[in-house]
Formats: sequence, C-alpha cells, structure tokens
Amino acid sequence: MRNSNETRTALVTGATSGIGYEMTKQLAQGGHDLVLVARNKERLNHLADELERNFKIQVSKIPKDLSTPSSPVEIFNELQDRSIHINILVNNAGFNVWGPFTQTEWHKEMQMIQVNMITLTQLTKLFLPAMIQRGYGKILNVGSTGSFGPAPLDSVYCATKAYVLSFSEAVAEEVRGTGVTVTTLCPGATNTEFAARAGMMNVKLFKGSLMAPETVAATGYKAMMDGKTSVVAGWANKATVFAIRFMPRSLMAKMIKDMMAKT
Repeated sequence: MRNSNETRTALVTGATSGIGYEMTKQLAQGGHDLVLVARNKERLNHLADELERNFKIQVSKIPKDLSTPSSPVEIFNELQDRSIHINILVNNAGFNVWGPFTQTEWHKEMQMIQVNMITLTQLTKLFLPAMIQRGYGKILNVGSTGSFGPAPLDSVYCATKAYVLSFSEAVAEEVRGTGVTVTTLCPGATNTEFAARAGMMNVKLFKGSLMAPETVAATGYKAMMDGKTSVVAGWANKATVFAIRFMPRSLMAKMIKDMMAKT
C-alpha cells in the first residue's frame, strides 16, 4: 500500500496546451507535484510559474520533442537521476495528420505514430514496474472517439488511437489487483489548438459543438482517480460511440468519412 505521507508526483506529456494544460490544473488542485513535458521551453516556464504560484506545489520541467525516439528513455533517466518517483503518468501528447492517405506526408505520419503510439507505450513500459512495486499508481492514456472505428481522411491518426484504447484496456486488466490502474480518456472534438495545427478548421467535425478542454480534463481526471478502465467525454460523444458499436463497419466508414470532410 502507498504511504499516505508520500509526495504524489504526476508526469504530464503535452502539458502546455489544450487538454494537457487543463489536466495539470486538475492534478495541482488535487495536491500533486508535477513533471511537465512539452517541446516549447517558454510555455513550459510560464506554466510552471503559474502552477507553483497558484497551487503551492513543486513543478519540474523537461523540454522534450516526443517524436524523437530516444525521448522516453531520456525522460525516465533524468527523473531517476533526480530521484523523482512518478505516481501518476498522463500520456496526453499527440497530434493529427489529416487528409487522403495518398496525399499526406509520410515523415509527418511517422512522427505521429512515434508520439501517439510508441512514446506512449514506452513511457508506460518504463514507469509501470515501479508503480506496481510500490503498490500504487495511475496511468491515463488519451485516446479519442476515433478509437472506435475506421476514419477515412484521418486513417492513420484514428488507427493510432484505436491502438491506444486496445493497449490500455489490455494492460489495465493485466495490472488489476496490484494497486495500479490504467484509464483511457476518449475525447471528441474539443476547443483546443489541435484542429488548427492539423489543418482541420474547415472539417465538418469541428464545425459542430466543441467540448471545453477543462470539461474533458475534469472527466479524465475523475475517471483516472476512480480507477475506471475507459471514459468517453461528453454525452453526445457517448451516444455516438454507443451507436457505432452496432453499425456495420462499411457503413461506419462512410459516415465518418462525411464527418471528416471539409465543408
């Protein structure tokens, strides 16, 4: 069992914007010290100052490009050297490459696969054993409503998110009873920088009602702390995911292709 006097420390990737930024505030409000990982040093410094000032916690910063294959081991080794033990791991970092598969750029998709799948998996691999040994730990992996079906015009991205859900659910069952839980958060279209970065501002999916990132983060935080295996953020998204479970996959692909098309 975890010592109640032990300092709780959470590592959050993609911490400086969107859902990751809001998740750092949820964790800080819960009294967790934080390790923030993101590429932008200026944003990292600003966020660390904000969190330390507002929540009186300790914040460590690791500027790192998670599309670099060596980054997970470098993060792990740096924390080992600094004797920082991670109780909570939030694998939030991820990005999208939108467009017809024959027209997208392979090097960008390769980087996306690295961040969305490989880095997430390796960080889980590195930090999970110590959590099990201590008898306490929580991992939150960020999937997507796109985890649940094929998505023409967003084929590789949604395939990476299908992987996240399958991987996370499997590991969650493996560690059941150890004091460690693994949760997958599956958001839908959310009002963040995500769509603009992916060139998706004119895609139908992002022309509808967008969830607030603070609402998505609160949903994920509660599910993680409650030890749930997965959670879909928002009732409309829950209804969509429920419906597509009963839909023929060929029909599902046609429906999603329409949602992913530009207006």
